[in-house]
Amino acid sequence: AARRHTMSSTTHTVAASGGPQEVRLGEDVMTVLPLGSGCEVGRSAVVVKFKGSTVMFDCGVHPGRTGYDALPFFDEIDPTEVDLLLVTHFHMDHCGALPFFLQKTGFGGRTFMTHPTKAVCKLLLHDSVKIGHDDGRMWDEADLVAAMDRIELINYHQVLSHKGIRFWCYNAGHVLGAAMFMIEVGGVRVLYTGDFSRQPDRHLLGAETPTDPPHVLIVESTYGVMSHEPRELRELRFTAAVHAILQRGGKCLIPVFALGRSQELLLILDAYWRDHPELHKVPLYYASGIAKRCMRIYQTYINMMNENIRDAHATGRNPWEFEFVRNLPSSAQFNDSQPMVVMASPGMLQQGLSRELFELWCSDRRNGLVMPGYSVVGTLANHLLSEPKEIQTSGGDWVAVNLTITYVSFSAHSDFTQTSEFISATRPRHVIHVHGGEEEMKRLARALAKQYSPKEVEFLTPQNCQPVQLRFPGEKIARVVGSLAEEEPSDGAPLEALLLLKENKYTLLAPADLHTATDLATTRLLQRPRFRFDRPPAALLSAVGRIFEVGPPQPALLLAEEGGGGGGGGGGAAAPLRRRR
Repeated sequence: AARRHTMSSTTHTVAASGGPQEVRLGEDVMTVLPLGSGCEVGRSAVVVKFKGSTVMFDCGVHPGRTGYDALPFFDEIDPTEVDLLLVTHFHMDHCGALPFFLQKTGFGGRTFMTHPTKAVCKLLLHDSVKIGHDDGRMWDEADLVAAMDRIELINYHQVLSHKGIRFWCYNAGHVLGAAMFMIEVGGVRVLYTGDFSRQPDRHLLGAETPTDPPHVLIVESTYGVMSHEPRELRELRFTAAVHAILQRGGKCLIPVFALGRSQELLLILDAYWRDHPELHKVPLYYASGIAKRCMRIYQTYINMMNENIRDAHATGRNPWEFEFVRNLPSSAQFNDSQPMVVMASPGMLQQGLSRELFELWCSDRRNGLVMPGYSVVGTLANHLLSEPKEIQTSGGDWVAVNLTITYVSFSAHSDFTQTSEFISATRPRHVIHVHGGEEEMKRLARALAKQYSPKEVEFLTPQNCQPVQLRFPGEKIARVVGSLAEEEPSDGAPLEALLLLKENKYTLLAPADLHTATDLATTRLLQRPRFRFDRPPAALLSAVGRIFEVGPPQPALLLAEEGGGGGGGGGGAAAPLRRRR
C-alpha cells in the first residue's frame, strides 16, 4: 500500500546578487551556464544544474582560436561536480575538447554519444593530434585513447538513468549520428538541440520533434532570422556556380569540413557530372584522407540515413562509391594546369590544404571559390565576407584576391522558419539561445518573442559565463510506503518516520522498513557506562534522584571494578531512570 502526502511550502528570503529574493520551499532553481557558444559560434559547452545534479552538453573547441584560448571556460565550474556529459555530434566545435576535459581535469562522471558520433569522433581527434603543434597541444595520443575508453554509447530513444537524471536522445539531422538530448530531473525536462536541421537532404533525415515537451529548450541560433532557400534552388545555384568557373577555364575550390556537409556535396556533384558528359574529363577531387577512412563508417550506418540511401543499398548499389569523384593525388603528382574542382578541408580556410590552394589560386581571375557553409569570426573564410582586395598568406606575404567568391549555404543548421516551427511544436516555457553571433541571436529572440506572450514563453540570450536562473514552483510530494501506509494517521498524533530522498524522489517510511527501500538497515545502540564509585549505592541514588525519577531496583551490572575492589561494589541492583520534567 502507498499514499501520497503533500509537503507545504514556506517562504524564506535569501541574499543573492542583485538584491534579496524570495525562495519558497517547494520552489527549485535551475542554473544554465554557457561555458562556450554564448553569443558566439564555437567551443560549445553548456552546463545545467538542478536539484543537486549537474549535466554538461557538448565539449568543443573554438575554430578561430588556438591552444588553451580555444577551450570553453572550464575554470567557471568544478569539473568534479559534473555527473553527466552528453555530446551531440562529431564536429570539433562540439567534441574537440573531450580529451582535455576527460583526462586533464577532475571530471569523474559519465560521457555519452551515439555510435556513429564516437566512431567518427575518434578518427577526427586522432587526426588533430597528428597535425597539432607541440607548443599548442593540450593532450596527446595516450589521453585520446583513455578518453575514448570512457565514452559510452546511446541509441536514439533509448532511456537511461544516472544519479537521478533520466536522459534520452532524438535524431537531430545535421550530420550522421547527430543527436538532440533530453534530460529529466525531478520531473523537469530540458532539451538541448545542439546543431539540428529539420530539412531532409539527399542522405539524412530531418530532425525529430520530441514526443515529450520540454520545460526548457536550449537551441542553436546560428542563422538568426535568416531563412534558407529551397533545397532544389540551392543545389541549382551551387552546380551552376561550379560549372561557370570551369567553362571559363578556371579552377574551383570548395572548402568543406572533412565530414558532414561534404558527403552531401559529393552526392550532388557526382550526380551532376553523370548528367553532363562534357564534364566527364574534368577532374573532380576530394582531398581528405580521413574522410576516405570515415566513409566506411557511413557505409556501416546506412540504416540511420534516409530512404534514398537505404533504397540504393537495398538494390545492391553502394551510394558512397562515387563514379566521378577521385582522391587528390600526392603533391608530387598533382598537376593543376587544367580546369578542375577540388573539395578540401578545413571548411573555414584556417590552415591545411584548403588554405594552401586558396593562396595559390586566389590571384587568378579565372578561378573561383564556392563557400558552402557557415564561417566563424576570426577565420579567413569569415574575413572574405568583407571582400578584401588582398590577404596575408600563412608565410607572411600579401597576395591579391581576384577570384570570384560565391556563397551557397548547405549548412545543415536550423534557420528562422525551422526554429520557429520547432518552438511552436514543443511549446517550452523557457527558450535559451546559444551557438550564434550576438546580434543574430538577439534579433532571433526578439522576432520569436513577438509570436508569444511573455507569460507563455521566455526568450533568453546569455553570454559566455553568464548564468541563467530559472525557477520551478511546485509542491514536494512524498510517497508513504510499507507499514506506515497501512493505517491513516490521526490529526495531531506524533508520527515516527524517515524521509528518504533518492533520485530526486521523496519516500516516507517507518524506520523498520528502511531495508526494503535501500541497502541500509536500522541499528539500535545500548550504551552502559562503567565507573568507580567508592560510596554506598544509596548516596549515588540520592544524588541522581535530584535529576531523574528513580524506579524500583532491578538486577544490574556490578558497579565496582572487576575483582571485587572498592566500596559498595560487591553486587546489587540498579534502578531505571527517567529524566524529571
